[in-house]
Amino acid sequence: MLIIGLAGKTLQDADRARLAVPQVSGVILFTRNFDHREQVAALIDAIRGERGEPFLVCVDQEGGPVQRFREGFTRLPALAQLGALYEHDPRAAVARAEEHAWLMASEMRAIGVDLSFAPVVDLARGNRAIGERALHADPRIVSELALACLRGMRLAGMAATIKHFPGHGSVVEDTHFDSAIDPRSLAEMRSSDLVPFADAIAAGAEAVMMAHVTWPAVDAVAAGYSRVWIEQVLRGELGFGGIVIGDDIGMAAAESIGPIARRVQAHLAAGCDLLLACSPAIVDEAITAARQHAPCPPERLARLQGAVAPTWQALLDNPQRDLFIARLRALDTAGIT
Repeated sequence: MLIIGLAGKTLQDADRARLAVPQVSGVILFTRNFDHREQVAALIDAIRGERGEPFLVCVDQEGGPVQRFREGFTRLPALAQLGALYEHDPRAAVARAEEHAWLMASEMRAIGVDLSFAPVVDLARGNRAIGERALHADPRIVSELALACLRGMRLAGMAATIKHFPGHGSVVEDTHFDSAIDPRSLAEMRSSDLVPFADAIAAGAEAVMMAHVTWPAVDAVAAGYSRVWIEQVLRGELGFGGIVIGDDIGMAAAESIGPIARRVQAHLAAGCDLLLACSPAIVDEAITAARQHAPCPPERLARLQGAVAPTWQALLDNPQRDLFIARLRALDTAGIT
């Protein structure tokens, strides 16, 4: 049920002890774990050596400002550039979105990463944490481009994680550092922020990541702690049968429910299958709390595991990759923002 962060670029004894805990279902890698492609591939191999399958290796490799692995990987433009392109050439934007997602997912799968938590389907409406990570302000445009991203990721053998449900883009606060309150009603959300989530779920998105945002008109607690949002809206109304992931329990907005143990308990009670404990400083406390619960069932974890991937050399030898890189580089240098 826990996806944990690691401290460094190689496994230490403390990491191995944590990875052995059955309630630890995966790891999430950050820039602190990365030096170059060969190093991070070796780290992933070492992680795989500590646990049998299914076990998830995850990262945020969205492109633009959120791309944890850089040296040796394609520089991916921010998703906002796809939305800007859509305004004057929708067909090209949809094609570039699929290529962007395929390229990102192919490179991650070639080094053994199961999941990049993508795509962001929050609306581009001024949130400090989302910013150019969002595709567009118009929910219908976000839907069309997000579905292209889903197609590209699947072609590369990666499941999609749409985030941050039910929509982080329309509040100003960055939930890494501040609490965020959205006063809108469920009806207002249905006609705006929820639209791309509903469309991506209908298209078969495998996972949904929750937002640490509170909608008092819907429930008194943040969405990731809310059975109303998870069980009634996400699973009931939208019919989502996949994996629900709670965002990082170390974020400032996650503190609204109480200490680490309470956050773990509240996420699980609300219906989350997995939750992130990204900072190594909170991992042991999160594990202590998680030990009181049964591990995430293997068959559910297996739904998020990456499909068979090419070797890195085979990916380099693929002329389609070169074409996609050239097109995205042209987009990135065209000054479209």
